Amino acid sequence: MEANGAQGKCRRNLVAPGVFVRVANMSAVADPDAALMLRVRQGDRGAFAALVEKYQQPVMNVAYRMLRDATEAEDLAQVVFVQVFKSAHRYKVSSKFSTWLFTIARNLCLNEIRRRSRHPTDSLEAGRPEQEDQPWQQFEDKKTASPPERLLHGELEAKIEEALAGLPENQRLAIVLCRQEDLSYEDIARVLGCSVSATKSLIHRGRERLKQRLKPYLRSGVWGESG
Repeated sequence: MEANGAQGKCRRNLVAPGVFVRVANMSAVADPDAALMLRVRQGDRGAFAALVEKYQQPVMNVAYRMLRDATEAEDLAQVVFVQVFKSAHRYKVSSKFSTWLFTIARNLCLNEIRRRSRHPTDSLEAGRPEQEDQPWQQFEDKKTASPPERLLHGELEAKIEEALAGLPENQRLAIVLCRQEDLSYEDIARVLGCSVSATKSLIHRGRERLKQRLKPYLRSGVWGESG
């Protein structure tokens, strides 16, 4: 059995916090995305493009489920990668790259939600950088899935999304992150800034609330408020 095995559904946490350079290099070997980010730190734009290609859709999906607006989710994802690009010179391998990336996305999503509550007519576009070598040009010109990318489950999927939107922010984010296949409970806890036990509790409570919200619909096909 592996010493760092994750509990439950999520895969093991590959990277322990690195203190010495040798440990960081070993972590980068264990996490190929961290190795790519170290190349970005050295000015390798091809490595940056590879990370954008891999993570732009997952980041947009998280942003969509937090902001409930496809255009703003795409804008926020671009801001996330601008921040990644601008922070490259400070990057150190202390956790998985995806954990670091989704922490940036989480902070920007929560900032945007709070900014909306104060200035509901403002657009995220106004806060978007216009310089920094425009690294977001690596993006393909495509919109976020309107949710999710393939509406295979039709009306039921729409009801799930609606129920998810009704959860408190921390429960919603915990469940959304749990759907990212390469994130362990430990990784999610780092993104949320709480303990693993608190993370599991958030996910459990969120799932229970979703089940209660969806139960009447699944029984009768009628969407109600009970639960």
